[in-house]
Amino acid sequence: AAMAPGRKITAKIKKTLPVTGPQAPTLSELMRWYCLNTNTHGCRRIVVSRGRLRRFIWILLTLSAVGLILWQCAELLLNYYSASVSVTVQFQKLSFPAVTICNINPYKYSAMKDYLSELDRETKNALETFYGFSEGKSKVRRSVGDGNGTGSELFQHIPLLKFEDFSRTVTDLHSGQKRKIEGKVFHKDSSIVNSGDSNDIIGFQLCDANNSSECALYTFSSGVNAIQEWYKLHYMNIMAQIPLETKEKLSYSADDLILTCFFDGLSCDKRHFTRFHHPLHGNCYTFNSGDNESVLSTSTGGSEYGLHVVLYIDEADYNPFLVTSTGAKIIVHDQNEYPFIEDIGTEIETAAATSIGMHFTRSRKLSKPYSDCTETGADIPVENLYNKSYSLQICLHSCFQKAMVESCGCAQYAQPLPAGAEYCNYKKNPNWMYCYYRLHERFVKEQLGCQQICKDACSFKEWALTTSIAQWPSAVSEDWMLRVLSWDKGQKLNKKLNKTDLANLMVFYKDLNERFISENPANTLVILLSNFGGQLGLWMSCSVVCVIEIVEVFFIDSLSIVLRRRWQKAKKWWNGRKSKQGGKPCPEGELERQGHENPACVDEDLPTFNTALRLPLPHESPLPRTPPPNYSTLRLEGSAAFTEQLPDTLDAGPR
Repeated sequence: AAMAPGRKITAKIKKTLPVTGPQAPTLSELMRWYCLNTNTHGCRRIVVSRGRLRRFIWILLTLSAVGLILWQCAELLLNYYSASVSVTVQFQKLSFPAVTICNINPYKYSAMKDYLSELDRETKNALETFYGFSEGKSKVRRSVGDGNGTGSELFQHIPLLKFEDFSRTVTDLHSGQKRKIEGKVFHKDSSIVNSGDSNDIIGFQLCDANNSSECALYTFSSGVNAIQEWYKLHYMNIMAQIPLETKEKLSYSADDLILTCFFDGLSCDKRHFTRFHHPLHGNCYTFNSGDNESVLSTSTGGSEYGLHVVLYIDEADYNPFLVTSTGAKIIVHDQNEYPFIEDIGTEIETAAATSIGMHFTRSRKLSKPYSDCTETGADIPVENLYNKSYSLQICLHSCFQKAMVESCGCAQYAQPLPAGAEYCNYKKNPNWMYCYYRLHERFVKEQLGCQQICKDACSFKEWALTTSIAQWPSAVSEDWMLRVLSWDKGQKLNKKLNKTDLANLMVFYKDLNERFISENPANTLVILLSNFGGQLGLWMSCSVVCVIEIVEVFFIDSLSIVLRRRWQKAKKWWNGRKSKQGGKPCPEGELERQGHENPACVDEDLPTFNTALRLPLPHESPLPRTPPPNYSTLRLEGSAAFTEQLPDTLDAGPR
């Protein structure tokens, strides 16, 4: 096919006029061209200014402006991911929260004595040995029987110890012998041990069942704390072996716990309460749980329109070693939340009227990139064991239980069971106590990884509680009120009520103002771009086109020049290497003539006069110039050149 005339000329120029040197301008030439043609005035002044002082001042001003732009843009980017908090308050009819109530004593002591008889006997022996305690006429109104012996082997392996001095000499409660023990010491209730009297230090030793040399000593500066911790340890071991159905029967029923109930001025009963079994608190009862898909609401604030219940505590049937306080625990929560009553429950006193006023607040946080929260917990690699909506506490407890099953081979009694696992007990898992304490120590020190994995929920509801207490019943109304309540209970009690067995509870909204706290982005993309444009215009009189120009020149063109230069050097080195291997050195002229593209003429553009002027010529060709005149043509070749004389020259002679 015939080539177009313009392309023929271009090809001929490239063939006859090879270009030596780089195929594009140098970096210095590129920068000079940019400064002369850009719209940023500071760069242009650097090139056109006369005098070194002026040029230095403009360089300093330009660099300062660039630094200020970078600093201000970085601040804008950081502020872009910040959030502003807005609070909205509105008055409306509010749904009443779920209220979970538990007796502080989880199980009736009279029903549990057959299971705890041996443990109670060991505890009383410890009190008598260490402190000279004798039951006598104590408030414990039952004698401990022989029971069925559920943990005699365990008491031998994990007895209470009394430290005689600081040389690790202890007295073993179970055997009564003195011996020396080894192991790392952990002070459970204080980092400062009473050094004035070492006889007050009591604790116990836990050892690895697979390696008896691996032991840990848990000491307490308070004998009360030591005995309670030791008792709870064995108590969980016993309760883990009792079936759930049996434990529900050993705990309090709704009729046992709830004497009277009113809500929103209307009477209510046990049908409005839902039972669930808590490992540490026995049978608990939730008012307005939402299980029947209906949630009660209130249209008026004040104590008369909330929940009002009278609880029967039955202090005489309390376990004297498991709990040391009397009353009930309640927690206010959403219907979809799990009630962590052992962590954030509020205690209710007996012989008192406790009023709890509520303020309702809904909170909404922004997720990534504004904060590290999770919407539903689906992105957290921890299985939710509680079958409730996600929360940070659910994640932490589930994470620890998962680590417990993986490390110890069984589940901790106070938390739900994972699929396929069973609760720890000494008969099947003789090493679980030592494993549990060491694992819990790592969890508290945040070495287990749970605190790093679990995140806060982005949305949550909160009821801020204000508690007030009054003596109840009053001295003038005590007699008749106790008689009426005893009559209401009728044949179930068979005894007169005591005011220390009763607790009066009122839970209500102080007002119906719903507070909604939400996070909103402090900046949008439009505002961010506008701020960028303002900074560029303020410091460099620059626009978006200017920024594109900077990117093109300083990144694309500069990189292209550098890469082309490297390619030419590599190509020259390779050609020289090939010529040496072939034994024929390449002439210098040939190296200069080969393979150069001319940046002034590209295939897409026709050659012009200006581009032709920019074409460099070969070194061996002389520079083009005007040829000298041929003076031989000016010579006269005789008179034959002029055969006739013109008429006007005939009279030209001198006069």
